[in-house]
Amino acid sequence: MKGCDRPLSEAYDVALLDLDGVVYVGRRPVPAAAESLAKARAAGQRLAFVTNNASRTPSAVAALLEDVGVPASPADVVTSAQAAARLLSERLPAGSAVLVVGGMGLRKALYDRGLRPVSTASERPAAVVQGYEPMLSYGALAEGAKAVMAGALFVGSNGDFTLPGGDGPPKPGNGSLLQVIRTATGVAPIVTGKPERPLHHESILRTGAKSPLVVGDRLDTDIEGAYNGGADSLLVFTGVTDPLALLTAPKQHRPTYIAPDLTGLLAPHPQVREDGGGYACEGWTARWEGERVEVTGDGDPYDGLRAAAAAAWREDGPAPREAVSGALERLGMAR
Repeated sequence: MKGCDRPLSEAYDVALLDLDGVVYVGRRPVPAAAESLAKARAAGQRLAFVTNNASRTPSAVAALLEDVGVPASPADVVTSAQAAARLLSERLPAGSAVLVVGGMGLRKALYDRGLRPVSTASERPAAVVQGYEPMLSYGALAEGAKAVMAGALFVGSNGDFTLPGGDGPPKPGNGSLLQVIRTATGVAPIVTGKPERPLHHESILRTGAKSPLVVGDRLDTDIEGAYNGGADSLLVFTGVTDPLALLTAPKQHRPTYIAPDLTGLLAPHPQVREDGGGYACEGWTARWEGERVEVTGDGDPYDGLRAAAAAAWREDGPAPREAVSGALERLGMAR
């Protein structure tokens, strides 16, 4: 992890924010999110809301943000549907037919890029694009498969196998639904959403960011997406990732900064330094003792977690769960 001697809202010109698990959960606001984002904006940081969800239009996403106390316009929203539409517009002639297996978010994105959404394989589409839609029908999947078998380019807005289930278990996501056409045709889709580069590229083009900071709650989408795009990242613990997942993360899932929530945008982040064969951060030190990471000290437990991460993140691969469980108990972060 890096240290930063000033608030991240001052060090990075644009925050590329994930939504579910960061700003809201379902339709409930995340505590401190709206206030933190207002203060980040007041400090001069621009905000963009970047989502793998292709079912909602930017206007619908902006309206949901307004409902949870975060002022936003459609221009502030970047979706995986828009990334898919850009990729298709760069590969197909203007006005090309694209069969949509998904909802209005995809259709509007295609219209905006000069492409023609269609619904049946009989219209001889040049491509098929699939995105999450809760009411997706077998008939739409069958039409998509028929077009791909006929040679249409196959694009998926994102590959998330699951999506948050609110108060219940996760639900199947677009990555799971993509397997229907993939299995039927033997053709793997080009995926545009996180962690693949097209959505990050779309975000940079749309915002003009010079020093972007990716902010998210998922290691396998937000943080890996930042890694693939060469950007720094802030992991918050208001969504799906817990401290155990952080300490056992492979290289591409390791964030630049961590914070309990979006208040992490408003504060400096302490530097982790090597210290006598271990790693120190503020009042904490972490080091390997035999086959376990041990932490000693006191103060803010997130400083201890930073030190523990520096010790646990080995170059030869992720630390095993049993090696870090004691450190998390010491920090009061064990589940």
